[in-house]
Parts: sequence; structure tokens; C-alpha cells
Amino acid sequence: MRGKRKINELLEIPKEVYSNVPNIILTGFEEMIIENNKGILEYEDYYVRVNTFIGIININGINLKLEKMTEDNLKISGKIEKIDIERIEDD
Repeated sequence: MRGKRKINELLEIPKEVYSNVPNIILTGFEEMIIENNKGILEYEDYYVRVNTFIGIININGINLKLEKMTEDNLKISGKIEKIDIERIEDD
């Protein structure tokens, strides 16, 4: 595993491509893309909880909508007011 990571770093491949680490892209306060997620835990127009390999991402806002969802990518739009992450502790 260590050798593979070194090769990826030497080739300058982004970590989110070769690992399960989520990549979060926030455009202003109106759009959010979460790559490498494990699915939606809760969804309301004011609150979305997304499961990832490193923890749970909580998004609070107004008129939140799931614009697009693929196997591991998710796009949320609306007025995003707060984002927090419940990190999974490593043992």
C-alpha cells in the first residue's frame, strides 16, 4: 500500500482519485459537490446528512435540493448556511 501511495504522489495524482477521502467543492453559498461519499443518511429541505469514509457531513440551509446524485458524487443546491463534519475516530 505504501509503495502504491508513493507512486501516486510522484505522478501527482490527487489523493481523492486513489483513496476514499471525500472531496468537497463549495461554490459560494449556493452549491456544494461532495465526491467519494457513501450515501445520504437524512434529507430535508433545511438539512442534509451525507455519510463518507471519514465521517458524516452535515449541511444546514434553506431550500436545499439534491440536484444530482451518482454512485459516489452528490450535488446539493440552495442557500447553504452551515457545514460541519462528524469525524470517525481512528482506533
